Amino acid sequence: MSDAQRSVLDILCDVASNVQGIVRSELRLATAEIREDISACQSSLRLLGSGILSAIFAVFFALLALVYALSYVLPAWVAALLVAFCLALCAALMVMAGSRRLKRLNSTRRMTGHIEEGLE
Repeated sequence: MSDAQRSVLDILCDVASNVQGIVRSELRLATAEIREDISACQSSLRLLGSGILSAIFAVFFALLALVYALSYVLPAWVAALLVAFCLALCAALMVMAGSRRLKRLNSTRRMTGHIEEGLE
């Protein structure tokens, strides 16, 4: 059969088949790109995690060195207690500041939600 003699139904079937092929190809391409992105992210996240872990150990050893340095002036237990107290104070200040920021964000979201509800 030549192209001039093909029925509309045959043409529509070919179009549908071609569209299916295009969609399948696009899905395969998207899947391949996602896998590539995930593998790239995994290596980056491993490096980031290793760096953070190394930084935590560095801070720990710096604090240990501070305790040793203070132990020349104070008894070792007092030096360790002083460093622990300073760390606890810093932690409390950071927790309070973070808590305030979350409350502000939460109240802003609530106000925005009420405004959006009024607009609908």
